[in-house]
This record gives sequence, structure tokens and C-alpha cells, in this order.
Amino acid sequence: MARPRLVLIYEPEQACRARLAVQGFAERQALEISSYLAQCTDLALEFGGVERACAARGLDFKPVELDQAAAMLPRCDPARTIVWTLSDGIAYFRGSAGPALARLNGLPTIGSDDSLFTLCQDKFRSGAVLHSLGLPVPQSGLARNGVWLAEPPASASGWFVKPNRLGAKIGIWPDSRCENLNQALELSRRVFAAYRDDVVVQPYVKGRNVRASFLGLTPETGVEALGITFVDSGGDFQTMEDSLALYGETGASARMQGSYEEPDLAPVAASQPLADERIRHIAARLMPAFGLRDVFSLDFRVEEDDTVHLIEFEVCPGLPCFDFRAYCRSQWRLGLADAMAETAANRLVR
Repeated sequence: MARPRLVLIYEPEQACRARLAVQGFAERQALEISSYLAQCTDLALEFGGVERACAARGLDFKPVELDQAAAMLPRCDPARTIVWTLSDGIAYFRGSAGPALARLNGLPTIGSDDSLFTLCQDKFRSGAVLHSLGLPVPQSGLARNGVWLAEPPASASGWFVKPNRLGAKIGIWPDSRCENLNQALELSRRVFAAYRDDVVVQPYVKGRNVRASFLGLTPETGVEALGITFVDSGGDFQTMEDSLALYGETGASARMQGSYEEPDLAPVAASQPLADERIRHIAARLMPAFGLRDVFSLDFRVEEDDTVHLIEFEVCPGLPCFDFRAYCRSQWRLGLADAMAETAANRLVR
């Protein structure tokens, strides 16, 4: 009898860039946009390690490019297969097709409710849903090419402007924090010209950046396994250039040139235990109400007085990124390949 199998669906950077070129995007912008998929590039280098870790637990491992998934998944046995999708997206990225294809073929999945693979890539809509749950998210305005679609609230501390449907800090520049709304509209023109995207305009909130990472090594794992850390990159916020230097093809080039430098990580509980507790309460509400499970991350800003602001959520956190690797080591005492294989084995074998 064939062994149980973990199928990993991923969307390569190169395929995304080729598609964007056909749509008329400039080479530089296509490179920037596709960098959101850098975790696929980085993890592909470790497929051999994941395969060995799976084999040690009685599993086969099959990585499949997104464009081949529609032909491959119908041949899988639903009783002996589980599907893990590595990227999300509905606009520039198409990863949300992964869990949908799994559901179409009756295959179980590792990951959040498949509707979140589309919602999380629309910051304005996802923020509205989070706000409806009473969670501490900044209220947002929405602008397209210099025109307000929804005006932002007043703010004594200025505003922060970011693209609505792009991730990995794409379209975030050093001047993305602005002091007046005319500047916000000018940023929306710049984003539209480069990426054809709207911008979310939120009141600027002070504090330190926090990443809350989660991997449910067993199906029963709860918020006690959340890893909550300050992520200090040396600036008030991470820009697109900061992000490009960490991951994928540009990150590899930075390592070769000796310019690669990871942000510092520090556990929030060590210095602000009340903020840590508040973040766990937020996650405990989101998991059943929102359908977050198995693997996800949450981004926050935390002030010195323990005020917590939920910025956004991610259903496909960057598994090979420095922060998620550190989380696997500290929480589960496992490297990334073993953590992935153990998660799949606990759902398929045991």
C-alpha cells in the first residue's frame, strides 16, 4: 500500500514575473511584486530535507508548482493525502487556488479556512471584518490613484500608507508615514503608477513591531504555542528595500555580498507580559471566529503602556524566513523541515 503523502503547492517567483510581464508591468515592478513569493524560492532549496524528514515519519513528500496542481490533485487518494499551500493571493498572486483545488478534489488541507486565502490579501476588507469582531485594528481609508474611495479618520499623529493587495512590504517607502492627507493621495498615485493598486490609509500608531507566529504541530495545539516576538529592524517600520534584502533571489545576492542582516528578535513576554497576554486573547478570539488554524501569523504594534494594535494577519507565513525558523526552534525544538513533517504526520499517520 502507498504511504501517506504530504503535497506542498507553491507558486514560483519566476512564473509570477512572467505573468506580470505579459500584463505589461515594468521589469523592476514585476521583480518587486514577485518577491512576495520569495519563501517559495527559499524553501525549494530545502525540499530534499523536507523529503527526508517526511520519510523518517512514514510519509512521502510531493512539492507541486501551482500551475501543475489542477492536473495532479485528482490523482491523489483523499484518505492518504494532505495538502499544504505555501502562498495565498487573488490579484497578483494565485495561491488561493491551492486550497480551493484541494476542496474540489475532496482532499484535506493543512492551513486556515480557505476563504482566508483570498481575504487576507485585501487589507481594506480584512480590516473591516476584524473591526466588526471588536478587535483593536486601525480604521482605514482607501484611495485609488489620488481619489478617495473611502476617506480615512482624522489623526493627530499622521497617517501610514500601504498598498491594499500587496505583501512583503512591497510599495512601502521611507516616506510612507505622512503628515497630511495630500501626501497620502500623492503616495496613492505613486503606488497606482507602479503597481496598479489601491492604498490603505490608516492613522499612524506608535510602538514596536511584533510578530506572533503559530504552527499547530498537533491538531489540538492552541494559543499556548503562539510565539510572540518583537521584530526590530533598526527603523520605525520595515520598507520594501529592507524586505527585498532578506528573502528569495535578492536575499541570496545580499548574503553573497555580505550585506544580509536579519532584524533582532526578542520575546514580548520578557519585557511586556501584559501585552503578550493581550495578544494571546486576540488570537484565541480569531482562531474559532475567523477560521485561523494550523499555521498563521499576526502582526501588531505594541506601545510602551501595553496598548496593542492588530495590523494584519497572514495565513501563509514565510516558513523559511528567519522569524519562523526561530519560532520552530524555540517553541518546538525542531528545524523547519522536521516541524513541517511532524505537523503533517500528526494529521495523516497518527
